[in-house]
Amino acid sequence: MSFLKRERTLKINSSQWYFIIISLFGIIVFGLVNKADFLNYSLQEWTWLYALTGATLILDYFTFQLPPKGNGQSMDSSVYLACMFIYGPSFALSVCLLTLIIASIYHHAPFWKNLANFSIYVLMITGSSYIFQITGGNTGGLENEQIVSYLAALTTYFIINVLVIGFYYVILMKSTLYEALKIFFKDIIVVYLSTLILSLALTILISSNGVFGLALFIALSTMLSYSFKQLFTMYNDIQEKATRDQRTGLFNHSYFESLLDEEIVKASQNDTPLSLVMIDIDDFKKYNDQFGHLKGDMLLGFLGHFLHEECEPAEVVASRFGGEEFTILMPGYDEGAASEFVNRLRKKLNDTYYEGVEIFPSGCLSFSAGIASHRVDIHDKAQLVDFADQAMYYAKKQGKNNVHIYGSSSAKEHEIDFAEDVRDIEQQLKLFLYKDVDTFKHSKRVFRYAMDMSTVLKLDSVDRRHFILGALIHDIGKLEIPWGILNKKGKLTAEEWETVKNHVVWGKRIAETNEKLKELVPFIELHHERYDGGGYPHGYSGKQIPRLCRMLTIIDSFDAMTTERPYQKTKTYEEGIAELRRCSGTQFDPELTELFIGYMEQRMLEQQQPAAGMESS
Repeated sequence: MSFLKRERTLKINSSQWYFIIISLFGIIVFGLVNKADFLNYSLQEWTWLYALTGATLILDYFTFQLPPKGNGQSMDSSVYLACMFIYGPSFALSVCLLTLIIASIYHHAPFWKNLANFSIYVLMITGSSYIFQITGGNTGGLENEQIVSYLAALTTYFIINVLVIGFYYVILMKSTLYEALKIFFKDIIVVYLSTLILSLALTILISSNGVFGLALFIALSTMLSYSFKQLFTMYNDIQEKATRDQRTGLFNHSYFESLLDEEIVKASQNDTPLSLVMIDIDDFKKYNDQFGHLKGDMLLGFLGHFLHEECEPAEVVASRFGGEEFTILMPGYDEGAASEFVNRLRKKLNDTYYEGVEIFPSGCLSFSAGIASHRVDIHDKAQLVDFADQAMYYAKKQGKNNVHIYGSSSAKEHEIDFAEDVRDIEQQLKLFLYKDVDTFKHSKRVFRYAMDMSTVLKLDSVDRRHFILGALIHDIGKLEIPWGILNKKGKLTAEEWETVKNHVVWGKRIAETNEKLKELVPFIELHHERYDGGGYPHGYSGKQIPRLCRMLTIIDSFDAMTTERPYQKTKTYEEGIAELRRCSGTQFDPELTELFIGYMEQRMLEQQQPAAGMESS
């Protein structure tokens, strides 16, 4: 098997050193075994040397491809083994040498590859010959009594070849020897064993029928090679369709998921880095709408080719995730190295012209990317995909054409999440615009007060988020109050007042149905509790009421006092502050009340200063 016919780009260091060592070892073994015996061959021996070299070259010409991609297989091993069985190892090595010389002339492969292949054949021929001899095998025609020797020689030849290939995969693909051998055994074991068994057939044909037997063998082997070629061409076609996305040429979603499973297991077992990149093409819908879906598909194909060309040399795997989303699976890359690679990729795409890019806001092709790195506590691929997807979302929210590492900027992520949550809640509150615009405006004002007070209270990011969002949504339950009661101009009846008071319970139920809003339930349910225990719905008092809910009660009440309501007289800010002081210690927490009053007085002072400045001018 000529595994050096693989088309994969080799690593400069480890794999080439491996070939150098193999080549040197093979040359030394050749010198020790052959000793230039071909210089003393008879005419008949030279005739057979040429004939068998020709047979080897013909079979080499009919090399067919096996999985994995680029792995070449020919039946020339049958000739070398038959030579060894009939004429001995020295003659087989002479055939191998002559084949190397002729192949180097017409093969396009570099000479060092041909030399390395030659050296591998030398090791296999020499090793199997040694085992053949020590198990009692004698050169010449095939003898039934020597069946054990033949089998031992074939087994040795096979084992040496498998180990050489196995270590090649270990070095090149950074896998374990077990993983490497599993790849080999999975798809090509039957074909390879067929080649070894044919060597016995060739031994019989040459011993019994001479040149005619060799010609018969070449014809048979050529047809078998052609059949195997057709079989594996069909195999590769089916595999391509099963694993490739037809539009982009990249691996498809199913293959990506299976590969991600494997890489997560490897990263966990070997404690090696693994990064996943999620990529989304910026403004792709705009391109589709402008030029149509056919042009959009062509753009996807262009991007698929671009990713393939950039990712293959870096030994990372690009796949189409779906729509205009792609993934890059990066074994051996931590998040820093992954970020450097993806940013370089992004900038190169920015500089790559494609027809119609003028319609994009940035005037060029761009993508937003999220990076998530595997951690020891991640066992489920869905979790890693979700982290990368969230990071991609943060990249888009920062203005697109961006790369974001999951968890790398917690403050930024919290800010983006907070802004998105505010928009979601505002969408729900807009229902008030059709039922009670005053409640909508009140919620927005309380929200702004809470924004300022979160700074006064020096809240951390989590409490700040809860407090501000709770202030925005605290009256959501009023959506359940009948329109006539909600907009009544006169004084409410006792029964109507009980209905209004139920809005905290209804609001709680609404929030509990939404996973994102569950954390805000205390603000909705408890913002009408009083410090002295006279509030509703539970009659909690003092520290039974969460501190930020006590703060919300003060803000909510102050805004209700100082804005126009259908059922009460509107107070000025000064009157509102006086009312807060009057109710401090009964309705409101006294400490928090003074904090809010201090904030309001400072705010009122700042508002008066510009006005005073205008009058003096």
